[in-house]
Amino acid sequence: MKNNFWEKINKPILALAPMAGITDSAFRQICKLSGADVVYSEMASVSALFFKPQKTLELVKFDKKENPYVVQLFGNNPEHFSVATQIITQKIKPAGIDINFGCPARKVFKHGSGCALMLQKELAREIIKNVLAHTNLPVSLKIRAGLKDTDALEFIQNIQDLPYSALMVHGRTYEEKFSGPVNFQLIEKIKQVIPNKIILANGGINSPEDASKILKIYPLIDGLGIARGALGKPYLFQQIKDFLSTGVYEKYDFEKIKKIIFQHAEIIKTTKSTSGILEIRKHLVWYLKGFAGASQLRKKLVRAESLKEIKTILKEGLSTDLVNLK
Repeated sequence: MKNNFWEKINKPILALAPMAGITDSAFRQICKLSGADVVYSEMASVSALFFKPQKTLELVKFDKKENPYVVQLFGNNPEHFSVATQIITQKIKPAGIDINFGCPARKVFKHGSGCALMLQKELAREIIKNVLAHTNLPVSLKIRAGLKDTDALEFIQNIQDLPYSALMVHGRTYEEKFSGPVNFQLIEKIKQVIPNKIILANGGINSPEDASKILKIYPLIDGLGIARGALGKPYLFQQIKDFLSTGVYEKYDFEKIKKIIFQHAEIIKTTKSTSGILEIRKHLVWYLKGFAGASQLRKKLVRAESLKEIKTILKEGLSTDLVNLK
């Protein structure tokens, strides 16, 4: 492998974990500017890439400012994975490729993809081998703590000899989805089984204090994958870095949040044109979460139809009332 970027990043590594419908180029760029070390694409279907690749190629295109950028693939057909891997490697040229073994979404699971593959150990192994055989990029995996009678440790023991580079583990099971305690102890045990691979812990990381506590209690873990904790708070990455190095971090008031919103809106307008305004509406709701008196402002923002309108609403907004710091 010519360029394994994972080996060059200072630890602890802070990665923006993949989220369908959320981790588009604009959000990845905002998170990268705000301290993320690695960013992942939304899930890309290998079958779509196999049959009609153009729409999916549009989904995973990126700006060089996002590097190191990882494209995540999902599916259940080894041949489709082989072809999709070649297409992504040659046409998109990301820093790495990730295989999704962790998505708990019902539609994905019923298709036999995502987390369902953790029950199909031989098929999962074949998929990993096919991806490795068709790219010179570092390959990573994303899994869950387990499902039914299979846990992540058992799954990893079945593939520990394969030369993938990194692993992100969501510390909740398929059944737990996104709630309940996160099994970081299991993630550290996995690191002990495959000490030569980068291991990132994912799940329940919503503040600098959360990140610091996890990294202190489980020092073998190489870094963190942050997903929903970054919604409306892309600056969480920099807050974590500052807190780990100095013990303090910058709090964000409404004026600082507005600057980030304007920046995000400008990027999404560039990357998605007019459709980007629709895309950013959900982010606007997340950005204002936690601020007292913001409900009326949110109602106006989710109906905004242009970047100019968003800016006008925010400039005339309830900034004097929105005093909570995030």
